[in-house]
Amino acid sequence: MLTSSETPIIAAIVLIASGILGWGFYRARPFGKLGILAWLQSLVLMTPWLLFFGLFAAGIYINIVGILFLVVASAGLYIFLGRKLRDAGQDAILKQRATDRLAAQTASEGDKDSSVVVSELQLAPTPIPEADLSLIRGIFGIDTFFATETIPYQEGVVFKGNLRGEPEAVHNRLTKTLQERLDDKYRLFLVEDTDSKPVMIVLPSRTDPQRTQLAQKAFAVILLIATIATSLEVGGILQNFDLFSNPERFAETLPIALGLLVILISHEVGHWLLARRHQVKLSWPFFLPAVQIGSFGAITRFESLVPSRNALFDIALAGPAFGGITSLLLLVIGLLLSHPGSLFQLPNQFFQGSILVGSLARVVLGSALQSPLVNIHPLVIVGWLGLVITALNLMPAGQLDGGRIVQAIYGRKTAGRTTFATIVLLAIVSLGNPLAMYWAIVILFLQRDLERPSLNEISEPDDARAALCLLALFLMIATLLPLTPALAGRLGIGS
Repeated sequence: MLTSSETPIIAAIVLIASGILGWGFYRARPFGKLGILAWLQSLVLMTPWLLFFGLFAAGIYINIVGILFLVVASAGLYIFLGRKLRDAGQDAILKQRATDRLAAQTASEGDKDSSVVVSELQLAPTPIPEADLSLIRGIFGIDTFFATETIPYQEGVVFKGNLRGEPEAVHNRLTKTLQERLDDKYRLFLVEDTDSKPVMIVLPSRTDPQRTQLAQKAFAVILLIATIATSLEVGGILQNFDLFSNPERFAETLPIALGLLVILISHEVGHWLLARRHQVKLSWPFFLPAVQIGSFGAITRFESLVPSRNALFDIALAGPAFGGITSLLLLVIGLLLSHPGSLFQLPNQFFQGSILVGSLARVVLGSALQSPLVNIHPLVIVGWLGLVITALNLMPAGQLDGGRIVQAIYGRKTAGRTTFATIVLLAIVSLGNPLAMYWAIVILFLQRDLERPSLNEISEPDDARAALCLLALFLMIATLLPLTPALAGRLGIGS
C-alpha cells in the first residue's frame, strides 16, 4: 500500500521518465529507422534504472539476483539493437559513399589527377613549416580523406573534407603514413567539428601531455605517506581509539590499514595494466588521504595521448573493476567469517547505509541483522570502505573514472552535462553530508575538466563496453544510495 508521501514521488518519476522518452522519440522520428533504433537503445538503457528506482520509491525492493537479471537482460537487448543499428547504418554509409564518389568524379572531371585538387587549395599561413605541411597534405587521398580546406589551428592545422572509409581504419592508415614521412614530429587527430562532420587536426608532438616532474613525484610520495597514516588512523577509530594518542596499539590498526592499501593498490594496478596494453603512459598516482575512510582514491593523469575512446574506456574502467572486485570479495569473505564473538559489533543501522552492502549482508547474515548489535569480521569493514572508495571514483564527473567512462561511451558533450549535474547534486546533498561537499570541491577545482580528445574521437566503443558502463554506474548508485528505514524494515535489517 502506497503512502500519501510516496504517491507524489512515483508520479514525478513516471512523469519525468515519460517526458524524457517522449522527447527522445520526437527527436528520433525524422531520422527514420536509424533514429528509432537509437531511441530504442536509450529506452533499453533507462529501463533498469526506471524499474529499480521507481519500485524503490514505491517501497518495493528488487534483490541482488533481480538487479543482475535486469542489467544482463538490458545489456543483451542493447547489444542486439546495436547490431541492428550498425547494419542499418552501414547501408546508409554505402549509399553516402556512392554519392560522394559521384560528386568527386564530377568535381574532378577537368583534372587528370585528384592530387591536383588538393595541391591547389588556397592555404592561409600556418604555424607548421611549408615543407612539412606539403608532406602532411600528401598523406590524404580520395580513398581515405579527401581534403578540401586547410585552416590554421593553435600550433597546427585543421583539414576539412570528406571521410572515405571506416574511421578507425582510415585513421590508422593515415597515422602510419604520417609517421613514415615525418617520424614522431606530429600527431593526427580525427574528430568532429561544430557541424558534426569529421575533420583531421594535425598538431606538433611538443603539445603532448607533459611528464610528471620531480617535484610532483615528491608530492605524490608525501600524499602516499599521508594516506598510509590516515588508513592506520581509521583502523584505530573503528576500534574506538586514536592511534596518534595510543601509538603502542599500532599493531591493532594494521589489518584494516593493509586491507585498504591492498584495495587502493589493486585499483591503480588495474589502470596501469590496461594503460600498458594500449601503450598509454600514466602519471604517478596522487592519493587523496581522508580521515573518514582512509583515502578517497587517487588522481592519475595521462602522460601521453589516448589512441581511441575504446582505450579511454578500458583504462578508466579497469581501476574501479580491479578495486571493486577486490572490495566485493573482501566484503563477502568477511560476511561469511562473521560469527558471534567477532572483533566488531556494529549497530544494525550500519547496513542501512548502502543498498548493495545491506542486500549482501541480508543474504549472508540473515536474521542476525535484526539484533541491535551485529557481530562482523574486520574484512566486512574493509570491503565496505573499498566499495565506497570505488563508487566515489565512479561518479560521472570530469576526470574521475566515471567521468572518463561517460566521455568514452557518450562523448564530450554528454560528459560535460553529467559533470555539471554531479556537482549540483553533490552541492544539494552536502547540506546534510559534509563528505559530499568535499567531493564537490575536489571535482570543481581539480577534476572538472574533461580529458583531451582521443586521437580517434569518432569511432564509438562497442555495445559490450556500453553495457559495462551501465553496470558500473548502476553499482555506483547502489553502493552510495542508502536504504530507507521502512524498506530496511521490510528486508529484516533492523528491529
